[in-house]
Amino acid sequence: MAPGSAPLPRLRFAHLPTPIEPLPRLGPALHGPALWIKRDDQTGLAFGGNKTRKLEFLLAEAQAQAARTLVTAGAVQSNHCRQTAAAAARFGFECVLVLVGSPPQTETGNLLLDRLLGAEIVWTEGRDREAMLRDAFEKARAAGRRPSLIPYGGSSPIGAAAYAEAIAELLAQGVPIDRIVFATSSGGTQAGMVAGARLHGFRGRITGISVDEKAEVLRQRVAALAVGVAEVLGRREVFDPGEIEVDDRFTGEGYGVVGEREKEAIRLFARSEGILLDPVYTGRAAGGMIELIRSGEIARDERVLFWHTGGTPALFAYADRI
Repeated sequence: MAPGSAPLPRLRFAHLPTPIEPLPRLGPALHGPALWIKRDDQTGLAFGGNKTRKLEFLLAEAQAQAARTLVTAGAVQSNHCRQTAAAAARFGFECVLVLVGSPPQTETGNLLLDRLLGAEIVWTEGRDREAMLRDAFEKARAAGRRPSLIPYGGSSPIGAAAYAEAIAELLAQGVPIDRIVFATSSGGTQAGMVAGARLHGFRGRITGISVDEKAEVLRQRVAALAVGVAEVLGRREVFDPGEIEVDDRFTGEGYGVVGEREKEAIRLFARSEGILLDPVYTGRAAGGMIELIRSGEIARDERVLFWHTGGTPALFAYADRI
């Protein structure tokens, strides 16, 4: 927590601190800088991922509300939905997931895990996701199921505060880092990091590689969320969207569409370091980082940390495209 602030309610179930490991073969393969990786794919909840950190705070909030059902939304292969379903199962909540699209013929990857974890799935089938999410929440409330609404990506100020604490964890691990690179989309992870850097004194760059949104949209979203994160941690801070670093040059043909950049990044990490990335988030972010290294925008004398946000179950849903 921020120095001097009261701790937020939290259920501690993530495997923390996650390791920081050097990438001794990948850096030389790219003729680039010294590289490290932060293994938030190893947070321990149903294949792990960055949302597990957020859910420690979000489930504590739900318990404080005397909630009995968690309701959230995402894409068919949503890592957030899979981790929410797992946390619900672990702590005795029911879980309703609003997934975009229609039921596929074959369930694989995260969708298969959602079913195994006991989640109730509602398909949007062409309707507006946010409207469907509100409808699912209202139906659960009318049925007396005492729902708690978990925002898309877990990206509320309380959820995002987990990544302010993750920055404190990083600093305590004692590996000097000049730049953090990671996938950004709903904005919560980046907002937490930005707020955490301010509150805990991290001086390096925080480079979010957008997987889908335009940079200007994300800068505004992240800055507003970072204000909220600081507030729930007991501090009044102002964050200018201009200071939020988002690179949207690597979104390719859109969310979840795997291109050559993602394929190369997944193979490079797998074959040089034995580390698996996912096709949607970390594969795209790593592909962006690789291009920034090759172009010289990431300098050879930088000490760079790639923050692995998880998502590897989606690999199996993309087997024919990788």
